[in-house]
Amino acid sequence: MTPILLVPLIWTTFAHGQLPANSVARQDSSKWESEIAAFEAGDRTNPPPKNCILFVGSSSIRLWSSLATDFPGLPVVNRGFGGSELADSVKLADRIIIPYQPRQVVIYAGANDLAAGKEPEIVFGDFVALLSKIHRHLPHASVVFIASAPNPKRWAIVDKVRKLNMLVDAYCRRHEVIFIDVFPLMLGPDGLPKPDIFREDGLHMNAKGYAIWKEAVIPHLR
Repeated sequence: MTPILLVPLIWTTFAHGQLPANSVARQDSSKWESEIAAFEAGDRTNPPPKNCILFVGSSSIRLWSSLATDFPGLPVVNRGFGGSELADSVKLADRIIIPYQPRQVVIYAGANDLAAGKEPEIVFGDFVALLSKIHRHLPHASVVFIASAPNPKRWAIVDKVRKLNMLVDAYCRRHEVIFIDVFPLMLGPDGLPKPDIFREDGLHMNAKGYAIWKEAVIPHLR
């Protein structure tokens, strides 16, 4: 594995000290209460390892059932939840990210936001809000962000996915955040999503899809 030098993150100061426009304030995350409470209950009886590598985000993280075997010897913890959006992770960070004091936070979220009708610029604002919150509470944690992936079911909004990835990639390059661009890895020679890496729903990945993610992610974990 390629070693990573952990350095304090550097953050852009936006106009008047404000974050870019985002949807956090109006996001209702109460529907995830039972799922988050279940995480907390499990943590009380089976505490997660200290200094862990925390995977958080939407169902593509939640359904990554081979996480522990894909990254043997690493203290990985899965806290993906449902069809969550980036704004949900911001609002719930005090319960599903900060308490773990992770050495790394691996995030996959944003695609559900676009599918719900949010514009890429707003989802990007939610991304910045999440990173800002992580940095404020976990200044020495390394952050890894997995690009929004292409899939057959949502191919109609692929231009918005590409725009979001472009915005996030540019930000990560400027701010010492690791951006893993899985998007091109999931396309076939015809430029369309590889059909054999998805489940029947055309949205979630099967084992072949996760094998692609594993190879893309593993060099960046420590």
